[in-house]
Amino acid sequence: MLLLGIIGHPLSHTLSPVLHNWGFRELGIPASYHVWDTPPEKLPAFMAALRTLPIHGASVTIPHKEPVMNLVDRLTDNAREIGAVNTLYWDEGKLWGENTDVTGFMAPLQERGTPPGTVLVLGAGGAARAAVCGLHRAGWKVHLSARTGARADRLAHSFQAEHVPWSERHSLRPDLLVNTTPLGMSGPFQGLSPWKHSLQGIALVYDLVYNPKETPLLAQAVREGVDVIPGLPMFANQALAQFERWTGKRFPLPKALALLEETLAARSKA
Repeated sequence: MLLLGIIGHPLSHTLSPVLHNWGFRELGIPASYHVWDTPPEKLPAFMAALRTLPIHGASVTIPHKEPVMNLVDRLTDNAREIGAVNTLYWDEGKLWGENTDVTGFMAPLQERGTPPGTVLVLGAGGAARAAVCGLHRAGWKVHLSARTGARADRLAHSFQAEHVPWSERHSLRPDLLVNTTPLGMSGPFQGLSPWKHSLQGIALVYDLVYNPKETPLLAQAVREGVDVIPGLPMFANQALAQFERWTGKRFPLPKALALLEETLAARSKA
């Protein structure tokens, strides 16, 4: 029996166990996936325990995607370039850090056939690093804005992006607006939006928040007639890449998306 799970804090609303445990059942894989809520101060102790327990691998989410990089044996080229880790796995006795967020993030844009243009990415955390990296690789002109200016400036410099002060973010009208902040996420940030002005002139809004399915930002975009990409497709695609890394197999993506939508709908009524 393979033992896997997710580390982060808080984790009360994560859909990862639902998705991965369904995938194991769907493909007949003897494995189980658990929630390991890990406050920042307990991350080193958890990582030490991971090395002594029969844990096959783990997902890594907020706020550990960057700190965990110093607690693994090896980093993939992808994780090193992005500067964040969302996946842990073992290979020949070494604990590796990988990043599947960039694959997950770019998949919906590639499926739409969206051509490169100008983009404004909101946020400067681990998810933002993956988004900026993927967009830069694909030839987008990237602008970046976050509340923490110094962090945003460092990230922008890493990928030849332009840092836009948070107070000036509304002055841009990019082809694509991407939210990587937790604003709008189920919990203390629900009901909040990273965008306070009209979306006029913006062609596409992509919100990485997947719970709830429709965030205040996406609801505004729909009202104003702007095309949207919700967070679930990125979440499902990055999880699929993790699943394949751990098991060598792929779960059916359309069925996975249907499962996630049903789960969110059920939770919203609870």
